[in-house]
Amino acid sequence: MKKTDLIKDWAFRRMHKGNLVYNTCWEDPRCDRQLLQLESDSRVVMITSAGCNALEYLLDDPARIHCVDVNYRQNALLELKLAALQFLDHSDLFRLFGEGRHPQAEALYRDLLRPQLPPYAQRYWDRKIYYFSGKGKRGSFYYYGTSGSFAWMAGRYLQLRRSLRRQIGQLFAARTIAEQRALYPAIEAQLTGRLVRWILNRHLVMSLVGVPRSQQELFMQKYEQGALGYIQECLRQVFCERPLHDNYFWRVYLEGSYQPACCPAYLEPDNQPVLRARVDRIHTHSTTLADFLREHPGPYSHFVLLDHQDWLAANDPEGLKEEWRLILKNSRPGTRILLRSAAAEVDFFPDLVRERVQFDRELAALSQSADRVGTYASTYLGIVS
Repeated sequence: MKKTDLIKDWAFRRMHKGNLVYNTCWEDPRCDRQLLQLESDSRVVMITSAGCNALEYLLDDPARIHCVDVNYRQNALLELKLAALQFLDHSDLFRLFGEGRHPQAEALYRDLLRPQLPPYAQRYWDRKIYYFSGKGKRGSFYYYGTSGSFAWMAGRYLQLRRSLRRQIGQLFAARTIAEQRALYPAIEAQLTGRLVRWILNRHLVMSLVGVPRSQQELFMQKYEQGALGYIQECLRQVFCERPLHDNYFWRVYLEGSYQPACCPAYLEPDNQPVLRARVDRIHTHSTTLADFLREHPGPYSHFVLLDHQDWLAANDPEGLKEEWRLILKNSRPGTRILLRSAAAEVDFFPDLVRERVQFDRELAALSQSADRVGTYASTYLGIVS
């Protein structure tokens, strides 16, 4: 391995081991739920990320959800959301996690939320609850963490480009895809200059949004303009092919907050009573997926792997095989496995996977075509035989 690659990998690990990475989930749970088909006896194992999607899965009434993340800060965020759903009224819940700020955040945390958290989450939020204060230059929880820092810097750039920001606002206000298609080309032309291309092709910048070197190399191999080329293709799909009126994923990073009519399902008022009655079905585990399965054997009905196997395939092939061995060992006939990738075609599945897992590419492709996030090149739904 080249010395520069070693340095890049070290920087990525350093950045992600010491910080909250995702302050909101960057996978579309509407698509997930269509693919997973959760039922009352479902037992799910998933990567935590920011926890939003685990909460949305609860609306399908599964028996249990195990949220696993090697970064304990991601689990601390989910634990805070679970406590807020149980012990705050909807107005305070939405101000915290919808608007990303609350003038009484520290008091609510101290008096109502902190006593409900496990010790590790208490220690984290004792230091970081100011993320929700609304004070300072950032002004919103959604501009903290590594992905939030990138969004905040992008927002500062747009403040300097007022005309561009106004055009983006018009794009999000469009009522039809035809309007979106008419507005977007002028915006794209301003987002593809030499400076933007240079910034987006920097390893540090891509690391901020959780893209490891292995995925960055996929961009460089396929697109002449590297990460910018990949992002261009993603944005065209999102902004020209899918309606934006309910796309809370991109809106929150543009505005720093959700809107009541455009937000994750756990923030909708009618869902809070349902989720409040089911939050005890979610369990968090700060460990690797492989270690979780060794310590908590199945069988499980569903696995949601996000895109972390892209990293495993490039950096730890033996670890990838072991993870799949444990997944299959703890599966049952019909278990559904959902994963995404920055590669259009995944070629890293070990032989034991090809022998026991059937991939429904047609259904996954249909789901991918409706994905409001649009930043993954492929979606895979595997069904264990």
